[in-house]
Amino acid sequence: MGDRSGAGGSRRRRTGSRPSSQSGSGFAAAEEEVRDVGAGGDAPTPDKDKDGHDDVSSGHWDLRCHRLQDSLFSSDSGFSNYRGILNWCVVMLVLSNARLFLENLIKYGILVDPIQVVSLFLKDPYSWPALCLVIVANVFAVTAFQVEKRLAVGALTEQAGLLLHVANLATILCFPAAVAFLLESITPVGSLLALMVYAVLFLKLFSYRDVNLWCRERRATAKAKAASADLYYFLLAPTLCYELNFPRSPRIRKRFLLRRLLEMLFLIQLQVGLIQQWMVPTIQNSMKPFKDMDYSRIIERLLKLAVPNHLIWLIFFYWLFHSCLNAVAELLQFGDREFYRDWWNSESVTYFWQNWNIPVHKWCLRHFYKPMLRRGSSKWVARMGVFLASAFFHEYLVSIPLRMFRLWAFTGMMAQIPLAWIVGRFFRGNYGNAAVWLSLIIGQPVAVLMYVHDYYVLHHEAPTAGA
Repeated sequence: MGDRSGAGGSRRRRTGSRPSSQSGSGFAAAEEEVRDVGAGGDAPTPDKDKDGHDDVSSGHWDLRCHRLQDSLFSSDSGFSNYRGILNWCVVMLVLSNARLFLENLIKYGILVDPIQVVSLFLKDPYSWPALCLVIVANVFAVTAFQVEKRLAVGALTEQAGLLLHVANLATILCFPAAVAFLLESITPVGSLLALMVYAVLFLKLFSYRDVNLWCRERRATAKAKAASADLYYFLLAPTLCYELNFPRSPRIRKRFLLRRLLEMLFLIQLQVGLIQQWMVPTIQNSMKPFKDMDYSRIIERLLKLAVPNHLIWLIFFYWLFHSCLNAVAELLQFGDREFYRDWWNSESVTYFWQNWNIPVHKWCLRHFYKPMLRRGSSKWVARMGVFLASAFFHEYLVSIPLRMFRLWAFTGMMAQIPLAWIVGRFFRGNYGNAAVWLSLIIGQPVAVLMYVHDYYVLHHEAPTAGA
């Protein structure tokens, strides 16, 4: 029986290879082959052409056209190449925003004004209070260096050094805030830039003090490293965490540096243009719904503001964390270029905050979170402390330049704690990623509208009512 089946298989192969000179061999061979396959035999292995398709010219091709398989959109199919759909989304996004931009031009005309940008930084062309504040910051850096120099040689006790560092760090935060709040000649934008410089200086000198203390505790020779040149390299480097020896790149790549500089120049102009042309009219048109408490119009204004605000935020992220920090790192040959990770794939709020701003995350982890754990705090309390510190600095950089305290930025940062719990508890995978994106797209314009509304009421409606 088995020999007969084997003979049948060989008979099919012999039949398929009979020469065409025999009577009716072409049709008869094909008919016999079909009959044998239908009876349960194996189909002949088809020859493939160079494109991977069945080569029908060879005389052998697969007669079957169906097999067990799932549709591509089914989760069981294992298919994951949706590049075409992604390209379609990009095209649709470009077209929809192009329509909005054209509508904006038709309605308002060209609103981009370079002179207005200059007025944001200076009220008086002969008075540069923000720049003077930045120059004065050198005093606090030299003070920290002198304290560490005397601690290294034993001229100061650790308690005295701690008191001097605390006084120096407290002054770094209070002095520019007082100047920005009391000096009328400084603009909100100039004040913001100066306060950002002082906030970065605070974090850097805090790390500088901590690392030198750790070196003394481990009996390392910190005296040789307490040089002003090393300190100023650290102050200029794109990092907030001090080290005795930073990783260095072997050379300056001129083409890489030129690309980053061109990106900086182009993107800063693009951001200013989008703010003037797109965001400012939307914000101005949002004041009346807020005044009338027309909630449907407020939501409509919020959604309309969300698109340009989020686009500008994305451009700002690339401009700062990729273009600017890489340009500075290339000039200084600073080797560690991990300024961000794949935060856009975040499936939780916690992952986003850990990966979108690596310099700040490393500082918080090294100088705040881990020290709290070593002192016996729980992880939950340490995380709460990190968010509390972050909320303070957000409010510090917004309320003082605007000269009003509404705590919207502080509340927004603290709201990340319950939001992180909700997203982590109820959303997973792509749903979690969508929830993170939604919080970024909607959350920021809410804070923007709150501050603009309060600023408008304080500086425009209040003086009018008084008059």
